[in-house]
Amino acid sequence: MSLLDQPQKCSTLDPRDMRSLIESFPKQFSAAADMALSIRIPSPKSARSLVVAGLGGSAIGGDVVRSVLGKSLRLPLFVSRDYKLPAFVDAGSVVFACSYSGNTEETLSAYDEALQAHAAIICITSGGRLAERAKTDSKPLISIPGGMPPRAALGYSALALLGSIQALGLIPDVRSDLEEAAALIENLAQRYRLEVPLEQNPAKKIASRLFGKIAAIYGGSGLLACAAARWRGQIEENAKNLALHHVLPEMNHNEILGWEFPAAALRQLGVVLLQDKGDHPQVRRRFDLTKQILAQAAGDVQEVWSEGHSPLARAFSVIYLGDFVSLYLAFLNGVDPTRIDAIDYLKRELSS
Repeated sequence: MSLLDQPQKCSTLDPRDMRSLIESFPKQFSAAADMALSIRIPSPKSARSLVVAGLGGSAIGGDVVRSVLGKSLRLPLFVSRDYKLPAFVDAGSVVFACSYSGNTEETLSAYDEALQAHAAIICITSGGRLAERAKTDSKPLISIPGGMPPRAALGYSALALLGSIQALGLIPDVRSDLEEAAALIENLAQRYRLEVPLEQNPAKKIASRLFGKIAAIYGGSGLLACAAARWRGQIEENAKNLALHHVLPEMNHNEILGWEFPAAALRQLGVVLLQDKGDHPQVRRRFDLTKQILAQAAGDVQEVWSEGHSPLARAFSVIYLGDFVSLYLAFLNGVDPTRIDAIDYLKRELSS
């Protein structure tokens, strides 16, 4: 019997209960959706660009929103993962300072730069120094619940940003998309939960095939680019398992050639292809051809297709599956999915 079909053994590997955070994500998403629809903030007079300043779990929300909105957002949206903001940021920019803890040093530095550039600033955080600065400087503050690992709060970080952009009058009403996504996520939670045996559980099957391998995650450069990045981050943070990600068609112009050597090492890679019905027809053909090429070199190749109608539902259908895969891969690797020892060490050393 697979370890994944032995809940008691899995629980011993999960003392801080990451499983509950993932399985209860539908409740978080619904609460975040209600919050998003209630956001009221003044719209800047001449916004020309949007910038999301954040790192890790606080930045991925920006990637999700940018992918989901696509061409419905007429302004450029840039996700900045650095101490410094892009040089184009000025009084015509709206900067979303995103830090779940409120103490991310890169985000605080970016906040200071946004002030100097006279940009409009909106803060999204659960507290910390970022909340204090927002109150001191009278900047709009979107407060989200704290107490979770930042990566487990994607519903709040993504939908707070989405709701803020809607409140600024930059996109059409998203209520129906939120409702569809919430219903789909609730359904997926029942299909992927730990009690569902491996033979009927797609998340367990994918994790089992990735076990013992480096994960290579590929998505299309449109909607599921954010999902590919999320899968990589979740597999690395939860399962402590090295992963990589790239997007098509760009991957076909460079990385595809790297799948020749070292041949023995490539057999230790497990590939997951994330596909969406909205992918460009040529990207779909590229996925088929890429699968043929990688199947000759990789240890395993799997396909995942998005579900749902709206871009928001389709993106979160793949993201949520990846969260479960990372949890189950953590159990197979015999590790606590919540601990982040190396990140904690870096933070301590950088602050000393």
